[in-house]
Amino acid sequence: MKPKVTIGVCVKNAEATIKDAVESILVQDFPHELMEVIFVDDGSDDKTLSILNSYISKVDMQVKVFHQEWKGLGPARNKVVDNASGEYIVWVDGDMILPTDHVKKQVEFMDKNPEVGIGKARYELMDEENIVAFLESLPFVLDTLKTQSPHSRLPGTGGSIFNVKAIRQVGGFDNSLKGVGEDQDIAYNIMSAGWRIRLSNASFFEKREKSWNSLWKKYDWYGYGNYELYQKNRRIFKIYKMIPPVGFLVGLSYSFSAYRLTGYKAVFLLPLHFVFKSLAWCWGFIKAAFVSTFS
Repeated sequence: MKPKVTIGVCVKNAEATIKDAVESILVQDFPHELMEVIFVDDGSDDKTLSILNSYISKVDMQVKVFHQEWKGLGPARNKVVDNASGEYIVWVDGDMILPTDHVKKQVEFMDKNPEVGIGKARYELMDEENIVAFLESLPFVLDTLKTQSPHSRLPGTGGSIFNVKAIRQVGGFDNSLKGVGEDQDIAYNIMSAGWRIRLSNASFFEKREKSWNSLWKKYDWYGYGNYELYQKNRRIFKIYKMIPPVGFLVGLSYSFSAYRLTGYKAVFLLPLHFVFKSLAWCWGFIKAAFVSTFS
């Protein structure tokens, strides 16, 4: 029987979180005979691949595992697209956890809205005692609580379902975008091709960085990778939004909504949290610009 939906999991060095992600896929209440799972291990040098292989015998769905030397996110996602048999692809990152009804709700949403190229699920707030992870989660949760109207931002792949026709119509992901930004790039292309981007009624959880050091590394990497995307298409995002003073004001605006949601005074650390991330992003962006100029 041909799968209705493909679950695409592209990971690298995710041994700390991949078990929970895979197990949340295995307990989905969507008919398993209509699902397939495609894992792409993009050059892990930890135990990620062995963990994935250990689950093959436990997966009661069609499953494919690809291991390759590091090629980057664009090529890794295209590996899923090239081998997908489903009408839709649900993207699952290695640090995500899906509620049991995630796939069912996503597929039902897409079936009811054939004009939609990307359906973005809503972030749920995890029980977090760690202040760094708690602050990092809040803006994502608040963004998807604000409105039922069309999603105004270009969504990432994690927690999203893509119509395979839309992906193939725009030629897939850009293989030259090996760091980050491949998801925003294809979302922009899909929207430009006339497809709609909408928030669905599905939800998901995402584990966040628990230390300032790991948060710095993440946004340093984002800044470095976004330089390539910025050079390709400067209409996708505005660089001024990542400047620290702007980050402070954005964090301040989130603080009040976050306090109404949680009642925790710690949310008023969000302006400093945003400044910290902005500094890391700027540092990575500057490094990439320097390398590009003098290489």
